[in-house]
Amino acid sequence: MNKLFILMLFGSLLAIPAAAQTGQQSGAGPANPLSTWLRNAYMGNRNTMARSAEKMPEENYGMRPGTQQEVRTFAQQVGHVADYNFLWCSQAKGEKNPNAGNNLEKLNTKAEFLKALNDAFAYCDGVYSSLTDASGLEMVDITQESGRQTRSLRMALLILNFAHNNEIYGNMVTYMRMKDIVPTPSEARPQRQQPR
Repeated sequence: MNKLFILMLFGSLLAIPAAAQTGQQSGAGPANPLSTWLRNAYMGNRNTMARSAEKMPEENYGMRPGTQQEVRTFAQQVGHVADYNFLWCSQAKGEKNPNAGNNLEKLNTKAEFLKALNDAFAYCDGVYSSLTDASGLEMVDITQESGRQTRSLRMALLILNFAHNNEIYGNMVTYMRMKDIVPTPSEARPQRQQPR
């Protein structure tokens, strides 16, 4: 992770208790402004990613920019997002990763990748929809891949998940542009008719 992201994340987390307390005391604004914002941001991004994965033709799922084998194919980017959505959302939920032991980057067909991505998003949807500002401040136990035990704020894990999704979506856009495919957010929108 880069230093700027860490500073932004830290700054956001410092603001959570003050914002939650201010909103509760004044009675102004939504009851859960931070979790509502994060849920809406996640849902917008997850929908864009799912539509982009659907839009990319299957014959382009195996493409990678350049010749370096360490660089993920488009398909592997989709599988990577699914893997980490299962990981971080299960940690935020406080349960065992339902995908533990599987590497979704190694699937074979577009249909398999789309199913994995949609299953991972469906799993995360429940975590984000039940999030409140108060539950976001709760500490959760995390077992890292190395086996090391740590703790984190639930909301920090979900911000990390959202930021990671955005990062991978940026990669997916590059792949789509290389194949002259317009990413879904850039598609022309129908013009609204002006009242006469």
